[in-house]
Amino acid sequence: MGLFTVRKPRGFRRSYIYYDERKEKRQQIKENAERELGLLPEKEFSPEDIRGKFVQATKHLKRRKEKEAAGKKPMKPMVGILLIIALIALMFFLMM
Repeated sequence: MGLFTVRKPRGFRRSYIYYDERKEKRQQIKENAERELGLLPEKEFSPEDIRGKFVQATKHLKRRKEKEAAGKKPMKPMVGILLIIALIALMFFLMM
């Protein structure tokens, strides 16, 4: 019942054809190992390195992110309030 909400348009998701995520991770692990051994100079700070680390560190945010990825959306407060009002009205009519 979308009385008070405006639906958002479907987001654009690009799927890359020639991108190998596993290869990227292997290369990153190799670079980190070489940096630890001193074969490569220290890496400069990049905000991409810390993006998403807070969500991964907290249990409740991680669970919420997994639910959103699975397509389950949390119940909105307005729906809960309407449900409670409907149950009270039903109880009132049944008692009369």
